Amino acid sequence: MQLTVAIVGAAHGLKGEVKLDVRTDDPERRLAVGSSLETDPAEMGPVTIASRREYKGNAYVRFAEYDDRTGAESLRGVKLIIESDEDELEDDAWFPHELKGLEALDPDGYELGVVVGVEPMPAQDLLIVREPDGVITRVPFVKEIVTEVDLEDNCVVIDAPPGLFSPDELVISEETHQAESGE
Repeated sequence: MQLTVAIVGAAHGLKGEVKLDVRTDDPERRLAVGSSLETDPAEMGPVTIASRREYKGNAYVRFAEYDDRTGAESLRGVKLIIESDEDELEDDAWFPHELKGLEALDPDGYELGVVVGVEPMPAQDLLIVREPDGVITRVPFVKEIVTEVDLEDNCVVIDAPPGLFSPDELVISEETHQAESGE
C-alpha cells in the first residue's frame, strides 16, 4: 500500500527549495537527506532529497533532480509517497482508511455514530464521527477517550466526557444521574 509522506508546496527562493506539507509522523527518517521518494503523479519522480531544513515550524527541502525555482514550482501539489511496510507498525497504530466507516459505540454498546475520517492536529489526531442525526463531532483520539479500536468487529469504543456528543446524550445522562442519586 502506498502512503503519502508529504505534499510539495510553494517554491522558496531561486535554487529549487520547496515547502512541504508533511504527512508523516517520522519526518526525520522519511525525509532524510539522500532519501529517494516516488511521486504521484509518477512522471514527476522519483525524487532524491538533496537538502532539508526546518524554519518556523515548516519543512523545506531541495531535490537533486530539480535545482531551480522553475523546476521546483512544477512540483507544486505533487505527493511524495512510499510503499508501506505494515510490519513496522505499532500495535496501537492505524491508518485513517482503516478507521473510516467504523461504528462508534459508547462503553455500554449504544451507537454514537460512524467514523467518517481522521483530522491530524498538533497535540493529537481527532476522530471525526457523524452522529445519527448528522451532527459532526470531533473526538480527541487518545486512549482515555477512544478506549478500543476493533477492526474485526468494525467498531471503536468511545468513553466520551459529558457534552462531547449531541445534547440529547447529555440530557439522558443527567436524568440517569438524578435517578441514580435519588435527586
